[in-house]
Amino acid sequence: MRQKIHLDTDIGGDIDDLCALAYCLRHPEVEWIAVTTVAEHGGRRAGYVRHVLHLAGRQDIPVAAGVEARWQGFRFEQPLPDEHDYWRGEISPFPTPLEQALDLLEASIRQGAHVVAMGAYTHLAMLEERQPGILADARITLMGGFVYPPRAGFPAWDFTADWNAQVDSASAHLVFERANPTLVPLAVTAETALRFAHLPVLERAGALGECLAHQARVFASAEQLAERYLPDCPALPSDFINFQHDPLACAAALGWSGLTFADLRLRVEMERGWVRLREDPHGRVFRVAVGVDGEAFAAHWLETVCR
Repeated sequence: MRQKIHLDTDIGGDIDDLCALAYCLRHPEVEWIAVTTVAEHGGRRAGYVRHVLHLAGRQDIPVAAGVEARWQGFRFEQPLPDEHDYWRGEISPFPTPLEQALDLLEASIRQGAHVVAMGAYTHLAMLEERQPGILADARITLMGGFVYPPRAGFPAWDFTADWNAQVDSASAHLVFERANPTLVPLAVTAETALRFAHLPVLERAGALGECLAHQARVFASAEQLAERYLPDCPALPSDFINFQHDPLACAAALGWSGLTFADLRLRVEMERGWVRLREDPHGRVFRVAVGVDGEAFAAHWLETVCR
């Protein structure tokens, strides 16, 4: 069954946003509604989205640039890597008013679209403040929401590594309190991987696949996550490049069968500026991804993107 999708993304740094966008562009059950970009640099992230849509022949999908990275509510800086390295040239920015992004997000929710938040949850919080109560019945999947640590053999992350929630913890707290989202946390996304073995297949998958393969090689050289994680994480594949955090969140929204979910009662609280989710028998019920078949997801993602 086709699913209306709205992506809210901080594309332009970690390449899993690009992997997620490509996955949804090639997924046969996606009915695109819009894409909004968060932590903007004068519309550069929105420009990247439009470039990817052009590669896929989908210039019809509405795009809007949202809140700027210099916004005072962000805990961390959110810079962009060198454009020439990742995109092999300059990409025209696409600046738009913040209200245009919020308008698109509101319209998507009112159409019954599934919103997948793949960056800070700032836009969702801003929309809730503009239209109180709108999040209560919205269909939302959040990449993030730390409940359990990853299993042994994977990175030993704690709640402070939950970037999407912690980069704007006040907005995350509001969204956790007001919405009824599905959470796809680090404990499961840690078990996904983009691998060097995937790149030859991607390079034969048209302009979009070739763009993914190129950025994967650049990212691997620049970030060196394999060198950082493999010595202490034997469960990761030896040709590891990056985690597929955002693609897995999109797969959750689209009902991919390789994820396991649980309804957990969680208490939402702030602790020295960090937002925390703790199990509590009196807490609210959240639908949380608690398990994934990582190898099956890698095959599913690659098959979908190379469709």
